[in-house]
Amino acid sequence: MGNNGRTDTKGLKMLIVDDEPVICKGLRLTIDWAALGIEVIGEAYDGEEALQIMGEHEVDFVLSDIRMDGMDGLQLAEQVGRRYPGVRMIIISGYEDFDYARQAIRLGVNDYLLKPVNIDELTGVVGKLAEDIRQQKQEGGRDEVKLWLTNMARQGMAYRKAAPSSLQGAQFRILATQLSCFHGRYSELGQEEYEQLQEQWIGCLQGQLALPGLKLVSIFAHENLLITLAAADHRLEPQEWREWLDGFVPGLIPGAELHCGASQTYDDAAETSDRCAEAAGLLRYAVLDNSAVLEEDIVRQWSGTREPAALDIAGTVQNLVAALFKQDAGETGELVSEMLRFFKRESYLLHEIVTVYEELFALLRQRLRKSGITGMDYGRQSPDLYLFNSYDALQELIQKDMGDLLELIEQNGTDRSYWIVEKAKRYIEAQYRTDLKASEVAAWLKITPSYFSYIFKQSTGKGFTEYMNELRIEQAKALLAATHDKIFEIADKVGYKEYKYFVTVFKSYTGMTPKEYRGLRASKDL
Repeated sequence: MGNNGRTDTKGLKMLIVDDEPVICKGLRLTIDWAALGIEVIGEAYDGEEALQIMGEHEVDFVLSDIRMDGMDGLQLAEQVGRRYPGVRMIIISGYEDFDYARQAIRLGVNDYLLKPVNIDELTGVVGKLAEDIRQQKQEGGRDEVKLWLTNMARQGMAYRKAAPSSLQGAQFRILATQLSCFHGRYSELGQEEYEQLQEQWIGCLQGQLALPGLKLVSIFAHENLLITLAAADHRLEPQEWREWLDGFVPGLIPGAELHCGASQTYDDAAETSDRCAEAAGLLRYAVLDNSAVLEEDIVRQWSGTREPAALDIAGTVQNLVAALFKQDAGETGELVSEMLRFFKRESYLLHEIVTVYEELFALLRQRLRKSGITGMDYGRQSPDLYLFNSYDALQELIQKDMGDLLELIEQNGTDRSYWIVEKAKRYIEAQYRTDLKASEVAAWLKITPSYFSYIFKQSTGKGFTEYMNELRIEQAKALLAATHDKIFEIADKVGYKEYKYFVTVFKSYTGMTPKEYRGLRASKDL
């Protein structure tokens, strides 16, 4: 995963990210970076600023805090992984929380260190990463092109780095391939098993399409999207390209089926990002066409005559609402199946189905709310159509949504207090820093204080005051461990206006004073 197409082995570039300037300065000055062959090229005070700097300067790795105003360290790690897959990243956290560490690892973070940072440990981690980067750069050539192609495919026009000098070609073409029916066939594969399938995928594709004078470079822009760059050392005639593409067969991988989209040929490597998007975009037509290879000219000829009829959204919503309130899972499922049969009959593309369904689902939730159903204040992400790349997969997702609504309606009918308490918890988490009282929460919920106190204790097993104190003390413990704020400042931040009362409550929950707790945490970090 190298950085921005470089092959030099000179000083490596580091970016420090923390929303406290004094921390940034401390990290810059505490370690002799030059002795490690590293140049600190800048400091950023949130994730957005870091990405801006990375867009303008070459960066090999990032040293970032996890908690920052604006874009935090985990969000930054996600964006770095997408935009700059070659950049190594180290996260520093004041929170010894397994979930944070697990998220960081899943996002590709190379190491996760706890505050206060042990200088020797940090130096060792950075030194090891620097050694890995230099070794990778020495491999040069092919890896360099892969990294550049990865950025071209993932970032598109936002990535403006010139093609590496090792990429030579008189003419280029992009192939985008993906496994059909991914969710139904491969979603349960383990990581190692799927990586073996990916290796087989690349090997079969490159072996089948090998041609004298044609260099093939393949990278995964997504776990189910293989981008292959074909670089010819001389210009090929259209018929030669046609014969080459005829070598692609859907059954290239034994027991699997591949779809393929082929871009137009092009002469300037700077067009690669556009051609990656073109080839990947053609894959959406695979649900309608059985051609081994989809090309722009072929798709344009038959897609121009496609005029799918509009779904009767209002009528469908009305029928679904009736089935849901009857708690009839069979009728609800049949309505979903009928809707998908309509989409297939009218030759809808998958992204068109998602657009229509999002409108339908929004109207459906609105109708349910008007009928007194609560608990639907959750965000929904659009499905990843590289993973859910079939009609059956989308039908399964929609059926799951309907199953969730059936369960929700049943719960509202038998235990509405559950949703009232969940709403109260969200309100408390947003307001716990203030002098919040149970009567104020009850007023916000528009119920009586006595009823609120009863259902809150029944649901959580704790009284309002006990729940508030536990929430505040947990926040105080985190601040004591991660900051150098004075104890009376922390007390105020977590909602205690009287310092002595805060100390009393803290000791009753932890068995020690805030000062003793901070000292204990500091000694553990030594």
